[in-house]
Order: sequence, then C-alpha cells, then structure tokens
Amino acid sequence: MLLKANADHFIASVRPARPAAEWLARYSRTAIILHWTTAALVIAMIVLGQFMTEVPRGTPLRGTLFNLHKSIGLIVLALILVRLGWRLTHRPPPFPADIAPWTRKLAGATHAAFYVLLIAQPVIGYVASAFGEYGVAFFGAPLSSWGYRPALREPLIAAHHWVADLLVALICLHLLGVAWHRMGAHKRLWRRMWR
Repeated sequence: MLLKANADHFIASVRPARPAAEWLARYSRTAIILHWTTAALVIAMIVLGQFMTEVPRGTPLRGTLFNLHKSIGLIVLALILVRLGWRLTHRPPPFPADIAPWTRKLAGATHAAFYVLLIAQPVIGYVASAFGEYGVAFFGAPLSSWGYRPALREPLIAAHHWVADLLVALICLHLLGVAWHRMGAHKRLWRRMWR
C-alpha cells in the first residue's frame, strides 16, 4: 500500500499537469501496429520503385525487383483494407480540446487522402501489370495476365507514377504536421501513435 502511494506520488511529480484524458487518449495496439507496418511497407515500396526502374531491362535482377514490388503492393492493399475496417469499427482517440479546428480538419483530410491513395495505388498497379507482358505474380505464384495491351497499360503506368508522387507529398505533409506538433504546444500528441 505504501509502495503504491509512493509510486503514485512519483508519477504525479514527474508528469506535467495535463488533463487525464490527454494522457489516456492513445490509439489501440492494433491501430499502432497497422500504422507502423503500413508506413514501413509504403516507404520500402517508394524506395524500391525508384531503384528498380534504374536496373537495366532484360536483366534477372530487374524482373526479381518488379515481382517483389508487385507482391508487396498486394500486401499493402490487404493491409490498408484491414486498417480501414479497423478504423471504421474503432473510434480514434479524441484530440486535446485546445487543438485548433482547422488543424483537426487538415488531419482528417490527410488521413482520408492516405486511405484513398493507398487503395488506388496498388489497384492501378495490379491492373497495369495484368495488361503487361509478364502479368501479376505473388512471390512467384501467377495470379493474372489479361494479355499485353499497351494502349490500356501506358495510361495506368502514368497514373501509378502520379499517385506515387502524391503519396510522397502527403507523407511529407504528415511528417511536417508531426514535427509542428512536436515542437509546439502539443509535444506529446505524437505519442498517441507511438509504442
């Protein structure tokens, strides 16, 4: 009993005075795992996408990297659909009361845009690949090939690159928002999505 009282006193003395709700308002463990897994895979896909296009055509390495890119893309699609389902059935923690309304709206719009782009990107890539010379394989297992149709494939490849650029811009905006809160009045806000 005395030990618990001392521990509570110590925690109260080192914790800044903040509303209890702000200390408890965290994302669930599942949401945190889904967030960081998605983030790691998307960043890996962007880096891989840039690197694989520099590898000379006709080399085995290029084929291996493209197949890896397609396979991870399908994993990202499945993961983002699971994450969307989780988000629709689990309410995110509320923002602290002193967060400006425009900041809340920008955060909401950014998250919605992430979901749209992270679903659209692998779907566009899948369809473009299905109309390509090699089709789509998941870690070597053939999935689909709809016949080589350059007239359909080329606009989809262009859209795939365009969406990738939008995702990079959105990631930068998201990171700027995290840094802005980290350096501003809401230093602990980022911890809602940390381990």
